[in-house]
Amino acid sequence: MRDTSEQSLDPAPRRSHTGLKLAGVTALIIALAVAGFGIWQRNDHERKLATWTDAQAVPTVAIVRPQPETKAQTLTLPGNVDAWFEAPIYARVPGYLQMWYKDIGARVKAGELLGVIDTPDLDEQLHQAKADLNSAQANLALAEVTAKRWKALLSSSAVSQQSVDEKVADAVALKAKVAAAQANVDRLNALESFKRLVAPFDGVVTARKTDIGDLINVGASSRPALFAVADIHAMRVYVRVPQAFSARIAVGMKANLRLPQYPDQTFSATVLTTSNAINRESRTVLVELVAENPDGKLWPGTYADVSFDLPADTKIVQIPASALLFQSEGLQVAVLGPENKVEIRSVRVGRNFGTMVEVLSGVSAGDRVIDSPPDSIVAGQLVHPEEQNPNIARDTGEVPAKPTAAARGDQPAAGQ
Repeated sequence: MRDTSEQSLDPAPRRSHTGLKLAGVTALIIALAVAGFGIWQRNDHERKLATWTDAQAVPTVAIVRPQPETKAQTLTLPGNVDAWFEAPIYARVPGYLQMWYKDIGARVKAGELLGVIDTPDLDEQLHQAKADLNSAQANLALAEVTAKRWKALLSSSAVSQQSVDEKVADAVALKAKVAAAQANVDRLNALESFKRLVAPFDGVVTARKTDIGDLINVGASSRPALFAVADIHAMRVYVRVPQAFSARIAVGMKANLRLPQYPDQTFSATVLTTSNAINRESRTVLVELVAENPDGKLWPGTYADVSFDLPADTKIVQIPASALLFQSEGLQVAVLGPENKVEIRSVRVGRNFGTMVEVLSGVSAGDRVIDSPPDSIVAGQLVHPEEQNPNIARDTGEVPAKPTAAARGDQPAAGQ
């Protein structure tokens, strides 16, 4: 009876021992899985931390696109307005001003009388010259009659041939004296005509620097001109253009004039010619323009702002002034090259517009220029680009670079 009961109780302990083994194996597997996941998670955190650290080490830079010229430029320079013709009137004979007939602002015609000079000394010289001429003419008449008579006596051998030749020679000499006396009279008559001061052309009297009774001396070195007359039907405008723009100024080009006395009015002018030479002191070329002046509003000596509409030059671009690097090698810019690596280029700049500068060479419209580059930037450095104006990137067919974690402001999770 005892043996039979012991045999019936043996299978239960065996099943219990097997269940414990399975539970232990399962727990071990779970523990290994948890440990492996923890290791994998730590490694993933370390990898993300390394990626974030590397991203922090690569600087993010702002990218701008050079803007080409798409419309005409306006070049405004100071200019001087002069009369089409302008003549100072000086005295050619000494004396006293007897009367003036035209004051400043008077409109005159060519040959119109401006003033008269009283010349008593010249008048007496003319009287004496005329008397000398009359005396020479009388002596010539007597010499010619004498020579004619002596020639008649020669046929009768009453006089010698030598005597006849002498009388003929005397007549010839006196004829020369008459010619000299006549020339002197003509000279003084010509000087007498200068007693009348007349306008050399149609115009306006711009100066009168004499008055009745003034002592008049000859020439321009003694005193200012007595009168000045200007032809203002059209005006000449002179402006000095910098050498950098001299090749873009052509004969026939239009320009606009603005005068301080007419702030709301613009006058038209046309390039007439250039000096075809660069001034060594100012490095400018002198340009002459012509402006019609039918209403007389343009006056000689006026200052004017001369504006030229220069044709657009697609080779010239504009970039922000903040993109310039002031290095010992000169002005440079940092350009983003292939694989987002920095290239340092020397540039030549033109006009400065304040926030923007004109670049004549060194960069083109297709380049990606780094705006406000750090002082530590060097050629070959890896950077993360960030377009300042996405519309410009779309216009050029390029997609803006994806911002990095550092640019987005992402931070690693706690414990990473």
